[in-house]
Amino acid sequence: MPKPNQPKSRARVRAKPSPVAATAPADLVKIRARIDDVDQRIQALISERARLAQHVGVTKRASGAAVEFYRPEREAEVLQLVIARNEGPLTDEEMVRLFREIMSACLAQQQPLKVAFLGPEGTFTQQAVLKQFGHSVRALPIAAIDEVFREVESGAADFGVVPIENSTEGTVNHTVDMFLVSPLKICGEVELRIQQHLMGRMDSLEKIERLCSHQQSLAQCRQWLDDNLPHVERVAVSSNAEAARRARDEAGTAAVAGSAAAEVYGLNVLVPGIEDRPDNTTRFLVLGRKLLERSGRDRTTLLLSTHDTAGPGALLRLLEPLAEQGISLSRLESRPSRRRKWDYVFFLDLEGHVSDEPVAKALAALKKRASLCKVLGSYPRAVL
Repeated sequence: MPKPNQPKSRARVRAKPSPVAATAPADLVKIRARIDDVDQRIQALISERARLAQHVGVTKRASGAAVEFYRPEREAEVLQLVIARNEGPLTDEEMVRLFREIMSACLAQQQPLKVAFLGPEGTFTQQAVLKQFGHSVRALPIAAIDEVFREVESGAADFGVVPIENSTEGTVNHTVDMFLVSPLKICGEVELRIQQHLMGRMDSLEKIERLCSHQQSLAQCRQWLDDNLPHVERVAVSSNAEAARRARDEAGTAAVAGSAAAEVYGLNVLVPGIEDRPDNTTRFLVLGRKLLERSGRDRTTLLLSTHDTAGPGALLRLLEPLAEQGISLSRLESRPSRRRKWDYVFFLDLEGHVSDEPVAKALAALKKRASLCKVLGSYPRAVL
């Protein structure tokens, strides 16, 4: 008897030629036969990889240690190797996407991941989940950013995905502020090219009476909307998916959202790509409960605060250890500390992992100078 979920036979079965192939030129028939043979070998190798993934799970359980099936740093290493090996003609992005789906399907055999995200379905955050984890995860739409944090904190979700900044409109402050009170760690980042589409049930722009979208999406398309729909009422809503739902249910309402929302809510894309900047990109953070090991291509995020009596030049003195160790900052942002008025904390993104010697030395010096120095995460940088 074959085991469940296992192929009945591993013998190679050559596909029968189709009637179309029989009438094709001889050289084309040969090429198609080679493609069929390659497909068969690819499928066999994918099955072999899946069986090896099963063995990994069995080995981990047998060790008696806490089982951690998903290791973001290990996945990042694999994808970096995929890019290094790629010789075309497929782009690095396409090759990474294919391997991501293979890894997602293999991992799901061991234990499907539960990933909470800022919902509802059809949002850009859901697209970020699928880009990072593949389609074999259980994606859990959550109504608000703080609730995504709580789902992961409680263990109801293994990871969470929330937006952190947009290349056009800047930081998502609600996400930043949650790190002031949450014990969660940043386990990864996703960069998603954002394309905003005008959509609705109508078939022309003249029939649009009002336009709904998230306030950030409205801002990202401000110039186009001013030029093409200057007299249409703009209504900011909680998410682009909510805008698409209203466009589906309300006569005269259109929405600005992504292609996923148009598919989920059955809307016509009236004008594609109306964002003002062609490089419009949003960065998302992956939330988890543990600090990761190094992947070799990492970023570290810190939360810092100066002493009350630090005086002029306090921030400069605070950051000196980073310069002394040759560490590059990619982001520096201040936010109210919520402890008292006019008191601020600083969020920093720097290149490297906390276990890298220069970063470790800089952190040791920072902790002596700062009233607060908290590592929010050391995690693999976005692959693509």
